[in-house]
Amino acid sequence: MKRIYGAVLLTAAVLVLAATASAQNLPSQFVISGETARRIHDFTTINLATAERIAETCERLASKEGVAVSIYILDNDGNHVYMHRMDGQGYLNIVTAEMKARTALMGREASKNRMNRVIQNPDTELQQIQLGFFPNSGGIPIIVNDQLIGAIGVGGSAPRVAQGWSDEICAHKAMIEVLGPQPPLVEDLRPQAGGNRGNAPVPRFDLPQSVAPRSSLPPEFVVSGRAAANIFDANQISGEAAKKIARTCRAWAAEHGGAASIYIIDTHGTFVHQERGDGQVYNNIRTAMLKAQTALQTRQPTSIRAAQLRNDPGGQPRQLMQFGFFTVSGGLPIVVDGEMIGAIGVGGGAGGGGDENCAIEGLKAAFGDRVLLPTYPQQQDKPQR
Repeated sequence: MKRIYGAVLLTAAVLVLAATASAQNLPSQFVISGETARRIHDFTTINLATAERIAETCERLASKEGVAVSIYILDNDGNHVYMHRMDGQGYLNIVTAEMKARTALMGREASKNRMNRVIQNPDTELQQIQLGFFPNSGGIPIIVNDQLIGAIGVGGSAPRVAQGWSDEICAHKAMIEVLGPQPPLVEDLRPQAGGNRGNAPVPRFDLPQSVAPRSSLPPEFVVSGRAAANIFDANQISGEAAKKIARTCRAWAAEHGGAASIYIIDTHGTFVHQERGDGQVYNNIRTAMLKAQTALQTRQPTSIRAAQLRNDPGGQPRQLMQFGFFTVSGGLPIVVDGEMIGAIGVGGGAGGGGDENCAIEGLKAAFGDRVLLPTYPQQQDKPQR
């Protein structure tokens, strides 16, 4: 028995040393490290700072091209680390960016490789989709010193490969700028003409250049101008306002000795901005998303239902099973000057300062006293007997 126990300890020690050696091959500025990495038993996952730098570099490149993109960065377990949607992006632009990132992560190769295989043999597309792949260009695995630390997917911009621009090129250039030299991109194959093509006229459906939806809110709060015209909506929270909320909440959580997972969604439930603080795990990430979605659906802070159910637990089955609400504090609708423009969900404890408090700090920083916040009645002391 002692020999077996000793062998188990030896094996565990070898695994720890192997993990440490692997971690030492990775520059610490790119991955979660130190005590935070030990707490989650992973020294090989991309950190928030690196994900943010890559995404913001791609945004800057897209802005120079006069286009907008959506960007997803996943860790090597497939969790959301950082996501941002530039103003004017529609649903398909956003969801395909995530699909590209997941394809790159699962295949351990650029999603363009899958696209090229389908171009060469269109009959394979159904099998690719059945396996969960999205065979389209724009997803790249993030590899440092031969170690996969995450994946990036970019969507939303029509390619102009001859002019040196595409979703994939945006991601690739951003990775070079942040991480250093990267393997060259795979050649784009020319798409083949599909069989049984029709000749139906395709209608246009866009607003004239002189027309754009307008909001009563300042343009820094909501999507505006041509971006609003592109989605026929001037009442969605802007990307920059969402970033300001998240950064303030992130800093507030750090001041309280911890981190937070943050989701900010628009009035249609589509992601606008997301970030996962270092050391946050699946439970923290998932609950943040569920809180944002519940706040959007109910148009109330999730703390309202959390308090109601503490007072009357009999409502739990209906709230959870029939309505699908996540009844934990930390989700808030974003209501500015009486207009709902999105919702936020915060998970992970925010360093012990409270998820709802973290969200409130972010909202106040972005909108000042124009934002609607929950207020709590003062509890009266119970009379002593």
